[in-house]
Amino acid sequence: MTLLACLTLTAFTLQALPTVTSAAEEEKPKLLCPVSGKEASKEHSVKYKGAAVYFCCPNCPKAFEAEPAKFAAAANHQLVATKQFEQKGCPISGGKLNPETAVEIKGVSVSFCCNNCKGKVEAAEGAEKMDLVFGEKAFEKGFKKAKRDKE
Repeated sequence: MTLLACLTLTAFTLQALPTVTSAAEEEKPKLLCPVSGKEASKEHSVKYKGAAVYFCCPNCPKAFEAEPAKFAAAANHQLVATKQFEQKGCPISGGKLNPETAVEIKGVSVSFCCNNCKGKVEAAEGAEKMDLVFGEKAFEKGFKKAKRDKE
């Protein structure tokens, strides 16, 4: 009887483990193609700002390279989501970050120097919000290439 109880508990425990792993995997932001907005794959990429930007298909890199400014905010967002770039300052002012102002933008946590800058971003929606935080001027003020540990 005790053996049966142990086997039953073990079976339930083993069944629960994949669920916990799956939940942790779901917390990662999806890698989205900056051109189409579809799920991106590491099979299709181009070099951008000394890092890699990933796309959903072989056609999107061509569109991106033809008009990189058009897709800059989405590409910059992806650079941060993939941890190739990290935040160094407020994307609005360039000032020192206040961790209490953090907000999530499409799966990426972004902080600001003050609640005023945070409020500007929270009041914006969609493409305007992305451009305020990840547009070229904001990206230059607020983000830098991440340093990789030498292996």
